[in-house]
Amino acid sequence: MKLTLKIWRQPDAASKGAMHTYEVDEVTGDMSFLEMLDVLNEQLNVKGEDPVAFDSDCREGICGTCGLMINGQAHGPEVTTTCQLHMRSFNDGDEIVIEPWRSDAFPVIKDLVVDRGAFDRIIQAGGFISVNTGSAPEAHSVPVPREDATRAFDAATCIGCGACVAACPNGSAVLFMGAKITHLGELPQGQPERDDRVVSMVAQHDHEGFGGCTNIGECVAACPKEIPFDVISRLNWDLHQAMRHGH
Repeated sequence: MKLTLKIWRQPDAASKGAMHTYEVDEVTGDMSFLEMLDVLNEQLNVKGEDPVAFDSDCREGICGTCGLMINGQAHGPEVTTTCQLHMRSFNDGDEIVIEPWRSDAFPVIKDLVVDRGAFDRIIQAGGFISVNTGSAPEAHSVPVPREDATRAFDAATCIGCGACVAACPNGSAVLFMGAKITHLGELPQGQPERDDRVVSMVAQHDHEGFGGCTNIGECVAACPKEIPFDVISRLNWDLHQAMRHGH
């Protein structure tokens, strides 16, 4: 396949960016999207031009590092991570627009690389439990109903890629927070800090400049791990309860 790529280029956080157009040839349908970008960068290196900076790590769809806006969609036309998006989803002669995550809370570092440290700070604010270190407790010492364990596990599959933020017209990270709060709130170990957790995480979310949730649902449509919409209800319920308890 021969493709036309329109890619956001920005030298650094302090500089203004702009779209640049590139032609890339000999792309096969079996290539992943990131492998296609590797081919482009090899061509740019040969020409002595600066390669396009983009994030990636595992390239197995489990770390969330590789997020990009592709033709206006978070991660592209398939509900998956960018590294697991394959070029068979495109056709010969296509024009593909590639941009970094769109969010004031995710400032651009260079080209397609953004700073998602805001997510880390939300987790540091309350996305954890306090337990004694040492050997693991016996597996059956704290019974957990199967339904609760399954729901906690499903919520824990969130990889923090930021697609929910990029897809949301408001730039809200409420689906991400809801997943973390549901994950810990369904387990006995998460109960002692439940009220403090939700209040602290929501406060940090707002401080970072993320927008509010208006239940549009684009976050769920873009989520590569299919985090359910009702984790936002759990977040709102926990916050309401914390307020009733005087937090």
